[in-house]
Amino acid sequence: MAIIRYAQHGGSTRDVSLTEGSNLMDLARANAVPGIDGDCGGSCACGTCHVIVDAVWAARLAPPNAEEDRMLSMIVDRQPTSRLACQIVATAALDGLRVQVPEHQF
Repeated sequence: MAIIRYAQHGGSTRDVSLTEGSNLMDLARANAVPGIDGDCGGSCACGTCHVIVDAVWAARLAPPNAEEDRMLSMIVDRQPTSRLACQIVATAALDGLRVQVPEHQF
C-alpha cells in the first residue's frame, strides 16, 4: 500500500493511502487530516492547504507553477519547500512522501 505521511504539529504523523490521480489536499480531507482545510476546493486560491514538503522529497516534485507561487507568496510562514497540497498530484512515485502541516493551520 502506497502512502503519504502528513506530519502534525507536536510530532505525530498520519499516514494516508495514496490514490493515484488525487491531489494531496483531497487525500487529506477525505481522511480527516487536521490542518488541511482546502477552503477553495483545490482551485489554488486560498492557501489553506499549505504544506512543507520534506527536503528529501522537494527535488522530486515539479516546481510550483506561477499561479501556485503567487498564492504561496501571500503565506506569512512560507518555507523554501512550501507547496499547496491541492497542486501536488499523487502518483506511485510519491509513495512515502512526507509533508509537514504548518503550526498556524491547527
